[in-house]
This record gives sequence, structure tokens and C-alpha cells, in this order.
Amino acid sequence: MSARLDLVDLMVSGLTDVGLKRTANEDAALAERPVYLVADGMGGYEAGDRASAAVVAAFRIELCGRGDVDPAGVRRALTRAENDVAEIATTTSRGTGSTVTGVVLLEHEGEPHWLIVNVGDSRVYRLFGSELEQLTVDHSLAQALVDSGSLTADGRRDFAHRNVITRAIGAPDSRADTWLMPVTTGERLLICSDGLHGELEDEQIRAMLTMAGRPESAAAALVDAAKRAGGRDNITVLVVDVRAGGAASTADRTDSIELSASATIPI
Repeated sequence: MSARLDLVDLMVSGLTDVGLKRTANEDAALAERPVYLVADGMGGYEAGDRASAAVVAAFRIELCGRGDVDPAGVRRALTRAENDVAEIATTTSRGTGSTVTGVVLLEHEGEPHWLIVNVGDSRVYRLFGSELEQLTVDHSLAQALVDSGSLTADGRRDFAHRNVITRAIGAPDSRADTWLMPVTTGERLLICSDGLHGELEDEQIRAMLTMAGRPESAAAALVDAAKRAGGRDNITVLVVDVRAGGAASTADRTDSIELSASATIPI
């Protein structure tokens, strides 16, 4: 990793929990510099836990411990993930799949940037000061209906088909949304599966991220709140704080880039 990226001081913590309704945890997460991501095995499919683990393994192999990281490496990770999940699918009767959502720390035009990656309905949020922004857009039936005006944003949580996703690793459409955003000192990123944002309003998430101190406190508060709200799905969160080494103030993110091709467990 470059000397410039070495100056980026991060504090990271994560938790994953099976929730209150599921018997198995199909979520997986990776929090190894420079990669911070969540993968959610497709519910109701065989081997969802194997699919999410394969996605995490693909990103670890292609990006962790390999020196400088670039968008081509992220492309390779997505391709490896797609191939590995397809191989797992051949061992099941109905196939399998996984979301993948997160950020990769890399250098762009001499400055630290996050390369944000999203396939599916896990999310990346950004808290700066007291303002919370959802950076990713869900690839889901509910989001498509919201975009068309057929469903209100507030109605997504009670929508009968809220778990139906329109893109996934292992699905016919596995295209990743990707874009670059400058790393900013003082920002806090939250990467989470839908087991969190499906239970909590954004204002609840904002309040807990704002009031919690260290990342581990924020992660624990979020998981506990999601379980109190019903815990209907597996819950996985990563909280990433930028303590130093980023830009001194916020900056607009650049245009998207195409990359074709039951116990709470600390991550």
C-alpha cells in the first residue's frame, strides 16, 4: 500500500448476529484493510451461507495483503466471486446467491478514496457531523416500486415482498454499482445487511451512530436495536471511522466507474 494510504488511520469494528427468527446465519463480512464489506446469502436458497463465505473469500484473496489496490483488482474479486458462487450452485437443487456491499480503500489521483461496491440490498451509509447519507441504492423490488412511485419509502418495511432482490452474485443480473468517493477525516461509514436497515428507520440509525462513542459501541447498539425491533433476519454491521489521513472537509463523490467483468460474533 502507498505511503499516502498508510497515513489513513481507521478504527473498525463489526458484529454479526443470527437474529431472533432464523436458525442459521447466512451473512458474512470482511474487515481486513483495505476491504470492508458485508455479504448476505440469499434467503430461502440452499447454501446461502456458503455463497456469502465464497464472496468474502474472493475479495480477501484478490485484495488483502497484495500491496496497492486498484479498480482492476476489485473487478477480479467480483469475477472470482461470481465463478465461485456459480460452482457452489451446481451442488444445490435450486441454486444460491449472495449480495455484496462495501468499500475498498485505494489511491485515486494521488489521494485516498473509497471505491464503493454494491450488488443487492445491503447498504453503505455515511455519517459526517450529524448528517447521515445512504450511499448505495438497493437492488430490490421494493426500491424499484419506490422509484416508479408505486410504493412510498416509508412503506418498504411492511411491503410483503421486501426481501426480493433484483441483483445478486449468482443471479442472472450480477452487475455491480461502483463509484469513488474521497476519504474524509471525521467521517463514519456503516456497512450493513438488510437485517439492520429492514428493522430500523434511518433516523434511528443516525441517532445511534451519532451518540455512540467507539465503533464497537455503535455496532453493539445497532445490533441490539435491530433485535429489539424484531430481529427477523440475520444482522451484520461494520462501523468504520476515519480518524486521520483523509481530506479535511467533505467533497462530492466522482462519477460512477464501470467494473465489467445466535451469539453475537465479533468480526
